[in-house]
Amino acid sequence: MSFRKYCFISYQGYEPCNNIIETPEGPLPPCKAGLKIIGGEIHRLIYDIVLSRPEDYLSIYQSACNHSCMKCHSWYFSQRAVGTWMSPRDLLEHVLKYRETITVWEPRDRATMWHASDLCAHCGRCIEEGERGPFCPGKLRKEQVLLSPQGYGPARNIISFTGGDLYCQPAYYIKVFKLIKKEAEDLWIHIETNGYGLTPKNLELLYEAGLDSIWLDMKAYSEDIYRKLCGTTNKWILELPERIIDLGIVLEIVLLYIPGLVEIGEIRKFAELLSNVDKDIPITLLAFFPEYMMINYRTPTYDEMVRAYKVLREYGLRRVRVGNVSVFCKTLSCVERLINEIGRDAVSL
Repeated sequence: MSFRKYCFISYQGYEPCNNIIETPEGPLPPCKAGLKIIGGEIHRLIYDIVLSRPEDYLSIYQSACNHSCMKCHSWYFSQRAVGTWMSPRDLLEHVLKYRETITVWEPRDRATMWHASDLCAHCGRCIEEGERGPFCPGKLRKEQVLLSPQGYGPARNIISFTGGDLYCQPAYYIKVFKLIKKEAEDLWIHIETNGYGLTPKNLELLYEAGLDSIWLDMKAYSEDIYRKLCGTTNKWILELPERIIDLGIVLEIVLLYIPGLVEIGEIRKFAELLSNVDKDIPITLLAFFPEYMMINYRTPTYDEMVRAYKVLREYGLRRVRVGNVSVFCKTLSCVERLINEIGRDAVSL
C-alpha cells in the first residue's frame, strides 16, 4: 500500500509513518481511517469525549494513529477504526456544553496535565466523607470537585485532543481550533501528541489556528529503541521542545520509564536535551504498566522511579513530577515514603 499519496508530511520532505489501521473496509493508512469528507465537510473519527482524570480537562479521544506503539494503552481504538464521525461543529457543541460545567479557570501557562496535580489528589473524600484526604493540596472548595466517569476532580477550562494522533494532517484541527477560539476564547486548546506530525509547517499552522499547549510524549531518545517501540523515527521529534517554546506554545513533557528499554541511560539523555532548552519545562515521569504487545514486561520498582527522578533533577530541571504512582506504590505507607523522599509537589496523584 502506497502512503505517499495520502501523507501530508511526505510532501514536506518527511518520512511517512507507514502504520496500518484496522477498519471495516480493510487495512488503511491512519489518515484514511481517521479522517473523511462527508457532505463536503471534513470529519474526524472520535471514540469518546469525557472529563478525564487525573488531567481534569475535557479529553477528546480520537481513533486512528500515526504510531503503532507496543505499549499503547489505547490500542483498541488507536489501532482500530472505532467511533463516531464528527465535524468541527459537532465537536464545538460538546465543547460549549462542557464550558457550562467548568469549576476552575486556569491561566494559559497552566493549560497542562502537569498542573492538575497541584489542585487535587482525586481521592473524592471531600465529597464522599466530607473531609479532605491525607494528600489533598487544599486548593479547591468542595463544590469545585465533580464526579466524572473517570473519578473525582475539578473541571478546568482546557480542551484536550488525545488518543490517536493525526496532527500530521492539520486541516481538521485548524478548522476546529478556529471555531473554538471564535465561540469560546476563554478555553485553552491542548493536544497530547507523539510529535511525529508536528513538522515546522504543521506546528505553525496549528499555532496560528489557536493551539495553546502541547503534551509531548517523547517515548525514547535513541532512534533504535524508538523504532522498536513505535515503528517510526523520532529524528525531528527531538527538535520539538525548542521549536514549541520558541513559538510561544505552552509545553509539557511526558517521559515513560520502561524496564529493559527506557531506563536511566535514556532518561539521562532526555535530561541533557531538555535542560539545554529550558530548565522550567514541566516534566512528568510516568511508570510503565504492561499493556498491548508489552503485556509480559515488568513494571518499574520504587527505587528505579526515584533514581530516574533524581537524574532529571541533577540536570537542573526544576519542575519534575512522578506519575502512575500506584504502579510502584501499592500501599499508603509507600506513597508516604515517596512524598517524604522527593516532596509532595513532585508526586502526581
